[in-house]
Amino acid sequence: MIGGIIIGDEILRGKREDKHLAKLIELLGVRGLKLDWAEYVGDDPVLITSTLKRTLASRDIVFCFGGIGATPDDHTRACAAAAAGVDLCLHPGAEAELRAQYGKETSAFRLRMGEFPRGSDIIPNPYNRVPGFSLGEHFFMPGFPIMAWPMVEWVLDRHYAHLFNTRGDSEASVIVYELFESTITPLMTEIEARFPAVKTFSLPSIGDDGKRRHIEFGVRGAPTQVVPAIEAIKAGVTTLGGRWEEQ
Repeated sequence: MIGGIIIGDEILRGKREDKHLAKLIELLGVRGLKLDWAEYVGDDPVLITSTLKRTLASRDIVFCFGGIGATPDDHTRACAAAAAGVDLCLHPGAEAELRAQYGKETSAFRLRMGEFPRGSDIIPNPYNRVPGFSLGEHFFMPGFPIMAWPMVEWVLDRHYAHLFNTRGDSEASVIVYELFESTITPLMTEIEARFPAVKTFSLPSIGDDGKRRHIEFGVRGAPTQVVPAIEAIKAGVTTLGGRWEEQ
């Protein structure tokens, strides 16, 4: 599975709007991959450490955004080390990148940004050469989108190209009118029983006028079952007295 962790009090308190989740879904999607889960975590070292300890114990590919700077509220590097049971140390590759970036202005404070959990590899940062790091299947990027998103693409293209377009899921849906979600719920159960390799979904919406209601009703899963399942949905909606339109 593929997961995402977004770290920062500024997100949870509404001072900044998270943009990483939508972009991660997009970057995965164009490569035929999908995001399976995501979590938001504040700047709490205990919570960050426990979260990473749990996810590091899994076999998931995890993209983690935020908290890898060197200010007092940047805890991610130390928490990742604690979760993995290793110490922090200055990564020689990170040191080389930082010295190349800052030259004579390189300081001990700036070099702290290259202190990663022992055994980490660096993730190059094309924006300002201050790298992120990877620890197993976990990839840690800064919170700044202009830096983080190219780093995610680098990780995907370098390490996971063999997974592109291999997950095999497809999706189909129709827009349903004149039915309530409660009315189609039994049909959803019936479709999943008939086609066990798909999952149904319903997304009700209300028009701008507050009156025109509709439901996006569909299935996602194995391509061989998506096609007959969506045809069964169309027939079921008609039987229930509703009206459907193609997306």
